[in-house]
Amino acid sequence: MKVPSPGESISEVEIAQWLVADGDYVVKDQAIAEVDSDKATLELPAEESGMITLKAAEGETVAVVQVVCLIDTSAVAPAGALKKEEAPAPVAAKEEIKTVAPNPAPVNEKASYAAGTPSVAAAKIMSENGIPAAKVQASGKDGRITKQDVLAAMSAGFDTQAIQGWGGTRNQNRERMSMLRRKVAERLVAVKSETAMLTTFNEIDMQPIMDLRNKYKDQFAKHHEVNLGFMSFFTKAVTEALNLYPAVNAQIDGQEMVFHDYADIGIAVSSPKGLMVPVVRNAEQMSLAEIEKEIKRRETAL
Repeated sequence: MKVPSPGESISEVEIAQWLVADGDYVVKDQAIAEVDSDKATLELPAEESGMITLKAAEGETVAVVQVVCLIDTSAVAPAGALKKEEAPAPVAAKEEIKTVAPNPAPVNEKASYAAGTPSVAAAKIMSENGIPAAKVQASGKDGRITKQDVLAAMSAGFDTQAIQGWGGTRNQNRERMSMLRRKVAERLVAVKSETAMLTTFNEIDMQPIMDLRNKYKDQFAKHHEVNLGFMSFFTKAVTEALNLYPAVNAQIDGQEMVFHDYADIGIAVSSPKGLMVPVVRNAEQMSLAEIEKEIKRRETAL
């Protein structure tokens, strides 16, 4: 089998993934591989039925019309291997009933899908306050979490170490980019250097944050000996967003994307030398007080 041309002006493709192993028996029109080009990802179907021998490795770049595998059509299908047209028809529902044991084991009715699931009101409060379901003692029917359960848990307080967020390491994970993604990245860099850029701003309602700050700023300053500003809220919001969208926290290194299991946030501070941007390491693990103290320390140091 040769690589078909995926489109005009494309002279080479990359074997993104083999869907079969070397020596497998394949049937005609079965998808055996996924190939990437600059413009699209395509499936490569088997041209005939037989035993396949792979001639290219995953991740290898091959030219269009290059041979990537051989199919031995004289090979005999192994026991249990059926062609698509020979596949057995699905069993009728009434025939399936006959196979059911006459005395099935009784189902444990106490195990319910509602166990650990918050009600609508409880879910809203938990979402607004960042409370994990594992830290709430459920008392509702079938183990459901009620609004009163959440309020009781909030009144009792939480162990900050137990509910600390993601990260806390300096680990990195590398993933090879597809040919299409590499081409898109290349074009985006070119566009950034060759065209005028436009920045857009989205407005958000800061009133809940302002109310929260006004309510606790005096207690916060007394307890932590540092003022509660807005920058710590912004920083925590950024780290949580990076946790939800790790690709934003990644970087491109050659043909690979490097994902980070941490968030280093640059925070601009004013200094006698001008505006400086020190980096706060592992900001995803820091509390509001720790962020405010770190910002204050950097301002003093600069």
